[in-house]
Amino acid sequence: MSDDVLPPGGGRPAGETRVPHASAGRAHGAPGAGPPSGGAPAEPIVTPRRLIAFLALVFGMFMAILDIQIVSSSLAEIQAGLSASPDEISWVQTSYLIAEVIMIPLSGYLGRALSTRVLFSISAAGFTLASVLCATATTLPEMIVYRALQGFIGGGMIPTAFAAAYTIFPKRHQPAIMALVGLTVTLAPTVGPTIGGYLTELFSWHWLFLINVVPGAVATLIAWTMVDFDEPDLGLLKNFDYAALAALAAFLGSLEYVLEEGARDDWFQDETIRVLTVVSVVGGIAFFWRCFAAKDPLVDLRAYADRNFAVGSLLTFAMGVGLYGMTYLYPVFLGRVRGYDSLQIGETVFVTGMFMFMTAPVVGVLSRKVDPRWLIGAGFLGFGVSCLDLTYITKDWAFWDLFVPQALRGVSLMMCMVPINVVSLATLPPQKLKNASGLFNLMRNLGGAFGLAFINTFLNERQDLHMLRLRENVTWGRAVAEEQLSAMTNAFSARLGSDAELAAVKQVSNMVRQQGLVLAFADLFWALAILFAALVVLVPLVRRPNPNSPAAPAH
Repeated sequence: MSDDVLPPGGGRPAGETRVPHASAGRAHGAPGAGPPSGGAPAEPIVTPRRLIAFLALVFGMFMAILDIQIVSSSLAEIQAGLSASPDEISWVQTSYLIAEVIMIPLSGYLGRALSTRVLFSISAAGFTLASVLCATATTLPEMIVYRALQGFIGGGMIPTAFAAAYTIFPKRHQPAIMALVGLTVTLAPTVGPTIGGYLTELFSWHWLFLINVVPGAVATLIAWTMVDFDEPDLGLLKNFDYAALAALAAFLGSLEYVLEEGARDDWFQDETIRVLTVVSVVGGIAFFWRCFAAKDPLVDLRAYADRNFAVGSLLTFAMGVGLYGMTYLYPVFLGRVRGYDSLQIGETVFVTGMFMFMTAPVVGVLSRKVDPRWLIGAGFLGFGVSCLDLTYITKDWAFWDLFVPQALRGVSLMMCMVPINVVSLATLPPQKLKNASGLFNLMRNLGGAFGLAFINTFLNERQDLHMLRLRENVTWGRAVAEEQLSAMTNAFSARLGSDAELAAVKQVSNMVRQQGLVLAFADLFWALAILFAALVVLVPLVRRPNPNSPAAPAH
């Protein structure tokens, strides 16, 4: 995509980049030279100004993704501060996710209408203000509203940075750039519990949100003054499809709620889940109809005609299961089985982030020298092996027992994320990148939502099954069980007297529940290992993009 070549007639289509400086037109070749022979578009020029602007976009994206997980390890403290019940406090997460998942696909249309500069500046400034409001919330309803604002406004930053990576950098630099973007996308949710644990332990839960203020203000200022990648097309706002927006909100908002709350509410046994499932289906039908019928749709689904983008979206959906699912599973095990606090959990799960950080530059180099499909296949196989290693998990596993699986997961995440990003978006024409970036990021988030729904349902059902089997072996008449109960009763008798036997029975019941959960974890890791290993069969469907050619038209 050229920064300085205009189409015949001097017009500039929506999403086309513009010239930031008068000299840019001569910088590609000899002074006064036009485009290369044959009319092929020249490569973009990377200037310090553009690099700083792009880093501001990436940092804003990091903040938006980080805030999905930064509160996860401190929900108990937020619950106490807002006087909320355990069931109610989950809305602090759910409201953010519902609002964000609506904004992400919408950002492509808004980015073309308002330009990257305006959309990102509004998103960053609004996200910062909403973060301040979250820190000042004193009741749960206030927090829910502020978190929804934070998620909706901040959601515009994520696909905007993705699209910019393909617009302002030459194709030969994109593997290295996508290593940075991939590290941001995967590192943010991975280190979120760690950062949240430290902030809550050292200060208070309010700093989970106040930490965004200074970086958010800086990102807003840099974006407003330095981003000049494209021109707005304000005419799109006159044709804004409000009916499609309502259908999109009903479709994705209801779907996100069902996936987030379904396992807790026993799925279709709950009336709210049943109603919102119907709303999601009806909204989805209306949304897809509007998108295919409209001349200029709110979300252009034609990007899926490109085979690389379609297969890449499936792969990033599956990667969302691994990214968000495993980020959720480790804290659950450490908290419910090991009894760790938020700080201990953060220190333990930091291993994955550390290895991702070390692997990112290596993968960036390999992506230029090795067929990216080999990296994707190796990454998913590594993911499967890391899960396979966890199938032997016991209640006594701690930091060093989890070290190797976490390290392998960190390396595998980077091996998957970077080449998937490159092969999925590199074959699309520039005018489709903003819209496709929103769809691509949406698939990762939906993969995480589906993954968490599957994980919670699987854990609950397998724990019930294992507890039922264990209870069959912990009954009166079995010598081993009675000996253990007697020994525990004697141990409690000195302190509890006549209540010693009751305490011993409760202790045995807790042991059965804990062991049932551990066995359920082992079963789940088997299922995930099979899933990630099976995904390798999709990799040959991807075409290897030509790093030296401009973006090809959609297939």
